[in-house]
Amino acid sequence: MTKAIRIHETGGPEVLAYEDVEVGAPGPGEALLHQTAVGLNFIDIYYRLGLYPIPSMPVTLGVEAAGTVEAVGDGVSDIQPGDRVAYAPVLGAYAGRRLIAADRLVKLPDDVSANEAAAMMLQGLTAQYLGRRCYRIAAADTVLVHAAAGGVGLILCQWAKHLGATVIGTVGSEAKAELARRHGCDHVINYTEEDFVERVAEITGGEGLPVVYDSVGKTTFMKSLDCLRPFGLMVSFGQSSGPVEPLDLKHLAAKGSLHLTRPTLMTYAAKRADLLAGAKELFEVVGSGAVTVQRNQEYSLADTAEAHRDLESRKTTGSTILIP
Repeated sequence: MTKAIRIHETGGPEVLAYEDVEVGAPGPGEALLHQTAVGLNFIDIYYRLGLYPIPSMPVTLGVEAAGTVEAVGDGVSDIQPGDRVAYAPVLGAYAGRRLIAADRLVKLPDDVSANEAAAMMLQGLTAQYLGRRCYRIAAADTVLVHAAAGGVGLILCQWAKHLGATVIGTVGSEAKAELARRHGCDHVINYTEEDFVERVAEITGGEGLPVVYDSVGKTTFMKSLDCLRPFGLMVSFGQSSGPVEPLDLKHLAAKGSLHLTRPTLMTYAAKRADLLAGAKELFEVVGSGAVTVQRNQEYSLADTAEAHRDLESRKTTGSTILIP
């Protein structure tokens, strides 16, 4: 038996139920985890609202956590009881204990705590594929990162700066602007006071950008296209302001033969080799000090509804963890 946060229907934070859940023994290919820290992410809200498909109800939310392996099932050889591990993105994380496919687990280096891992696995692996695989950031690049003071934004901005790029970030307040400046942004645009398209044109001398990273969605998408130079890449990887409206593909041609992608970590980490390679690169760049993970909020798992409200209202910055 364990405590978990489940939903029996989609809706607002009020549908989050803190309740007892039975946990069985691990089957073939599975591991039983004792989880000590759980990550909070916007994708959790998308699942809660029903924007992402849910296999069945009730369902335990959450897609990343860290802890210790208690037991493994038949056929598991590279993960053993006692191993410190973390994972993302696998639905079912909002719990004290859980079963999980063992091939989704990553062993933690000695210098990475469970709390640190839960704060960075999903957001860090997302930043890794965005900046190293989806578009490979180079030293000559100028890039735009929306929501630069958010969890992914802070990591991606630091990583891009580490790679030698010039980094432009958008934020919604002066406090968030200062946070972004301290974490890799060369130019910070407060979208409540400035037009980011005009500022990007000014910064780039009218040339435009090779890539825009946009997790905001509805309110920034079309204007982000106007920030790109010909053949530029629009990376739309979230929708915190709402879903992007249907797009007439002729806009991509008219604005300079643009490219558009809607990537997910689920695809980029689907193969275990890719998951392990991404995690290795993430642990290395954090271990070197080039990227620091801002764990700025911590809630009890029982208070997950409050955490969701704070995340949705943009009261949070950096990463947030839940403690079972």
